[in-house]
Amino acid sequence: MLSQVRDLDLQLLRLFVCVVECGGFSAAQGELGIGQSTISTQMAKLETRLGYRLCERGKAGFRLTPKGQQLLAATRKLFTALEMFKGEAQGMADKLLGELRIGLSEALDAQVRECVAEALGQFRQRNQAVQIELLSATPAELERRLLQDQLHLAIGYFSGQQNALDYQPLFSEEQRLYCGKTHPLFGQAQPSQAQLDGCDGVVHPYRCINAAEPFQPVNSSASTEHVEGSLTFILSGAHIGYLPRHIAAPWQAQGLLQPLGPEALSFSVQFHLAHHRARQPSEAQLALVADLHGAFASHSHD
Repeated sequence: MLSQVRDLDLQLLRLFVCVVECGGFSAAQGELGIGQSTISTQMAKLETRLGYRLCERGKAGFRLTPKGQQLLAATRKLFTALEMFKGEAQGMADKLLGELRIGLSEALDAQVRECVAEALGQFRQRNQAVQIELLSATPAELERRLLQDQLHLAIGYFSGQQNALDYQPLFSEEQRLYCGKTHPLFGQAQPSQAQLDGCDGVVHPYRCINAAEPFQPVNSSASTEHVEGSLTFILSGAHIGYLPRHIAAPWQAQGLLQPLGPEALSFSVQFHLAHHRARQPSEAQLALVADLHGAFASHSHD
């Protein structure tokens, strides 16, 4: 009985189909390139493996048995399936598969989103069938999700203190000190250091940002993890604080925000592309990382 199909069985089945299509042992000799006795021996071997006769051969000519006819149909189905399998298997050799979960820092500049979109567009032009998920969160949340394997990649400003994560510089973002229209310093282009120190400043829990801020508030009754929270506090007129220039720009154009102090009070925040060091990146992840670096590099020269 044929309990397992081996390579030899496939060879015997191919011989069987050839014999049938040629109409007999004698006619198949030229097609197979072997003698009639060898064909007969191979057919006998296949029948032994199967446990039943496949054909009648003799003076009456070559004729399939009922089981031989059924096996012929089954064999043709098998070879069709094998060809389909081979085509699909070869097609996957250079095809990117799987899924990617990517975290983005909140309130990104339009040009940054354009770069990310360009990279995704380039990635989609590759030979791929990858499911991609995007989410926005605070830097601390993005790092937490990376550490817990809930994200493959994240773009944000990070502490850089997580040894388990790899941080690759991607772009920088400029931040400046602002006050709202109803704040006492509104209208003063160059307030003194003493005036700034007397203000209630907005603070947030990101030490990587706080340490880089040229202005360190002496007093603070406002704290937030989100850029939108900082914006709201500053617009209230009760607090001063730092905002990305692109976030402040439309409000400044409406006369609702004003930058404070000299340019020396501005600072740059480095954004990184982060992933878990211990997780072997998939081919899809490596390809998207290359596309992201390519997109940001091309825009840096614009």
